Amino acid sequence: MVARFFWKIYWKLAGWSVKGNWPKGLNRAIIVVGPHTSWADILVGMAARSVIPIPHAHFLGKKELFDGPFGWFFRATGGVPVDRFSKNNMVEQVVEEFHKRDDFVLALSPEGTRKKVDRLRTGFWHIAKLAGVPIVMAGMDFANKTLILSEAFMPGIHPDDDMPRLIGFFAPIKGKHPELGMGHLAVENQNFKQ
Repeated sequence: MVARFFWKIYWKLAGWSVKGNWPKGLNRAIIVVGPHTSWADILVGMAARSVIPIPHAHFLGKKELFDGPFGWFFRATGGVPVDRFSKNNMVEQVVEEFHKRDDFVLALSPEGTRKKVDRLRTGFWHIAKLAGVPIVMAGMDFANKTLILSEAFMPGIHPDDDMPRLIGFFAPIKGKHPELGMGHLAVENQNFKQ
């Protein structure tokens, strides 16, 4: 309750707004958030979760973070531990989380890093496909201090079916460091990796 109030104040003082709406009644989904160019994206995302609101929003963190003295903090802020050394890969671990929960929204970056990428990762797509949940795109436009939400959509037959849609959505959006964004992906030959 206190945290939600704090994030709403932060959102207002920082001058951010939301364009679009979270789909009514949607309590299971993958939120693809980008462009991911700065640590400041985390602050905007945490605040947006409270302002929109998306009460069941979570993020992934390596299991070791949750075993340490601050494990309670990561859990309290919506963190979900994943074991990088498990026999089950990350996609399988996250799909299992969706199977265990009725209310589970997971935010992931399609780049998988804050650095400039040559192609988007497809782990988020495979999670959505195997869990049978829709994808919502959330663009963090730092130039206009606007979080842009897309309509929800179910993943297609193959990741390549949906990547042009994602790139088309994210390419014009200016992250905190625009030179690290996805604009170049709209004009380059695209190869995708899992």
